[in-house]
Amino acid sequence: MEKLEIAKRHLVPKQRKKHGLTGNQLRFKDNAILDIISAYTRESGVRILERELAAVCRKTAAKIATKEFKSVALDSVMLEGFLGVRKYKPETFAIGFDVGIANGLAWTSTGGSVLEVEVNVLSGTGKLELTGNLGDVMKESAQAAVSYIRSRADKLEISPDFYTTHDIHIHFPEGAIPKDGPSAGITMCIAVISALSGAPSRRDIAMTGEISLRGRILRIGGLKEKTMAALRSGIKTVIIPAENEPDLDEIDQQVRNGLNFITAENIDEILNIALDFSVIEENNKSKHVTAILPENQNIPAAESSIKH
Repeated sequence: MEKLEIAKRHLVPKQRKKHGLTGNQLRFKDNAILDIISAYTRESGVRILERELAAVCRKTAAKIATKEFKSVALDSVMLEGFLGVRKYKPETFAIGFDVGIANGLAWTSTGGSVLEVEVNVLSGTGKLELTGNLGDVMKESAQAAVSYIRSRADKLEISPDFYTTHDIHIHFPEGAIPKDGPSAGITMCIAVISALSGAPSRRDIAMTGEISLRGRILRIGGLKEKTMAALRSGIKTVIIPAENEPDLDEIDQQVRNGLNFITAENIDEILNIALDFSVIEENNKSKHVTAILPENQNIPAAESSIKH
């Protein structure tokens, strides 16, 4: 990836020279540099990365000076001995399906990150509650998502009066971190549809895109950083606005090869990709079967399945 190449070509040679070391005395393996990037830094640039590389060089120079050893070939297993306990654990997300949860992609001052959205639907009077330290733009995106869902309730097999009979609570974990911007619009929309319809969402998919009242998916920024975060977190598929397709040329080739990209212009195009509506169909079939059985009929356990 880009930071790995910057470190190998510029930062490591610079810090080795500054600390009086040669390439034979200190060699960084690629997995060590990648681990420093992911476990010891959270930044869009390379300032902290260079500082951590300098710390490794200092300790190596000291150990060589005291004749503790003659040279170091640093790999990821050795990092904690030089830099201490890892500061950041890798983001990982469950595989399979969950109702009312979807993965978004966010851009922050420290780079990209995967942003999980949780939705609960409760009996109530139509209140929309938003928590997780959200800014005004993100709150407006949630309102736009709910308005779109209201306009498509029949197609989505959602009760058309859900906005008067139920409260919707949208939550973004890690509430200490401020969050804003419109790019979580489609993520909130998918999570709310999942919670209202009962259709589970795929956990190995992440998405980014602003949503309009008509369900159009609009262009976003920070795609390069967001997709790097998706790959790092074990995401397999990323949904992006069709308008951002030209930006894929700027993404690192390793990220391009590691992710399946889906472009879309409208929410309708991704519903059957992000959600598993077959679960609803199976539940409806089960209810129908239960309804046509004669009342008070006891079915022996061995004959509980329907035979044709």
